Amino acid sequence: APKYDLMNDMMSMGIHRVWKNRLMEKLRPTPEQKLLDVGGGTGDIAFKYMERGGQDVTVYDINDEMLAVGRDRAIDKGILSGVQWMQGNAEELPFEDATFDAYTIAFCIRNVTRIDKALSEARRVLKPGGHFICLEFSKVVQPGLAQIYDIYSFKILPKLGEIIASDRESYQYLAESIRKFPDQDTFKGKIEDAGFGQVTYENLTGGIACIHSAWRT
Repeated sequence: APKYDLMNDMMSMGIHRVWKNRLMEKLRPTPEQKLLDVGGGTGDIAFKYMERGGQDVTVYDINDEMLAVGRDRAIDKGILSGVQWMQGNAEELPFEDATFDAYTIAFCIRNVTRIDKALSEARRVLKPGGHFICLEFSKVVQPGLAQIYDIYSFKILPKLGEIIASDRESYQYLAESIRKFPDQDTFKGKIEDAGFGQVTYENLTGGIACIHSAWRT
């Protein structure tokens, strides 16, 4: 899991922290808000949420090792209450309908097998008026940057992965999973198909990443 943080650093050239801060600006945490953070095992989103006034977050991740890292980090930060850690699949959430005020998922949904199912589950567990926010690597839209980023992703990054983490395959997979993920408008359509309203997106760093925002109507 520390390797996972390194992968995000390398894939985003360190900018993912800025992107996550932008996600928080959209989320606007309040003490009353009940947040579900899916795929956030290492605690990045949860800790930012708590730092900004949130007091109730459930971190839900399929990977037990990631959750263990998150729990350890919470103890190191002195966060002993307000965060629940749960293991499970984004396609089958073990929560009642209309449980949460907000649902976040960062750099995870492209790894979900059935994205449509995960989106419909997200809508189901949100209260009416609840906020869905997804931060994900996306399709580069800035002229000139796409070619450079492609070369970086497919040629340089796997070599760096081999040198730094002795793991070429994971970095190769990362680049391929990003390329296969639907572009901004296609993914927006999927969110709308799941029954969400007011679906918008904001490109970050020329489209290297994108934040999709939607509301449970």
